[in-house]
Amino acid sequence: MKLITKFELAAKSKTELHALLREMFNELAKSNPDSHQRRNALASIENIQREINSRALYP
Repeated sequence: MKLITKFELAAKSKTELHALLREMFNELAKSNPDSHQRRNALASIENIQREINSRALYP
């Protein structure tokens, strides 16, 4: 699982962000505790949520 950065998220639409967020939650659910994949999924989820929230504040 690759970490998704803020730079990558900036080019995505709101619909794409929500789909990606759902995908990351699924990856998180499949990951093993304390694994590299789990850490990347959690960090990616945080990045996606921040991007969604920043767009809500500044549409």
